[in-house]
Amino acid sequence: MSANQEDNEIMRSQEEAHSIDVFSTCPQSSQVDKAHYLKSVADVARWSEQYGCKGMLIYTDNSIVDPWLVAQQAIQRTQSLCPLVAVQPVYMHPYTVAKMVASLGYLHDRRIFLNMVAGGFKNDLNALNDPTPHDKRYERMIEYVTIIKRLLTSTDAVSFEGAFYKVDKLRMTPPVPPELFPGIFVSGSSDAGLTAAKAMGATAIKYPKPPDEYEKESLDDRSIDSGIRVGIIARDNEEEAWKVAYSRFPVDRKGQLMRQLAEKVSDSVWHKQLAKLGAIQENNPYWLVPFENYKTNCPYLVGSYKTVAEELARYIGIGFRTFILDIPPSEEELHHAGIVFKQATA
Repeated sequence: MSANQEDNEIMRSQEEAHSIDVFSTCPQSSQVDKAHYLKSVADVARWSEQYGCKGMLIYTDNSIVDPWLVAQQAIQRTQSLCPLVAVQPVYMHPYTVAKMVASLGYLHDRRIFLNMVAGGFKNDLNALNDPTPHDKRYERMIEYVTIIKRLLTSTDAVSFEGAFYKVDKLRMTPPVPPELFPGIFVSGSSDAGLTAAKAMGATAIKYPKPPDEYEKESLDDRSIDSGIRVGIIARDNEEEAWKVAYSRFPVDRKGQLMRQLAEKVSDSVWHKQLAKLGAIQENNPYWLVPFENYKTNCPYLVGSYKTVAEELARYIGIGFRTFILDIPPSEEELHHAGIVFKQATA
């Protein structure tokens, strides 16, 4: 096997051996020049598929382009990569989501994953006239996903009446074959999110604390599939990795002020949890500087391949089986991440 072929199999080998799914994240239109955005989406999609990622997360909020249109672009430029499309219930009826899943499956024979978003930035929700409290949004989401799942699995017309949604004799065409039924993710940082994950049969995704915090507590509920959102910067040795880390994410006072403002206008539990963790000792691979300086929303693991692999292995040992990586700045970073996952699962 050539070196390039070995690189291509790095994440696939660990996925098959340990049933671990790795997703990358798509660039956001608000952070890439318009003239280069489609190429950027295509590049990250191809790199992700090349290095064995199961899929690619595509964000949604009031400030970026529609994720379903981006998902179509990613599908057309890859052979098997599964879009993980962020779904905000305020934006569309559950029938529309089911129709998109069914249509993309019909047109491209591709499975879609749904990343259910309850909201977080209250200003976005207020602009859409949605004052629903945090926990109530998760109750609404359970009904929303229930309708989607019934539409995609039932051969009969679907009727449903809940506190938030009602449909009467609604039928999905085209039908969705079982192998293309969507995977469903939801934030699992709050009690309401965990309750929703269990009710929906979804994977609960956390913005993780350091692994020793979970080793003290264990996962909240082992009956719920769990995953984490994390960035990785790994190299042959510690010094090289940290040099790359500080070069990519320098301390930025303006960013720190923006993070403080974001915390005030967000009611996301994970945001407040990370903000309260405070400074972590410098020799710890768990690194919050990118989050604190408003460069990204997830923690990073930084260090040598061995160091980062050991941290990932601890998360795997705790019970996390899905890993969503931060937006890769280059193909090289997915190569380094692949090495780490191979070592972590060995």
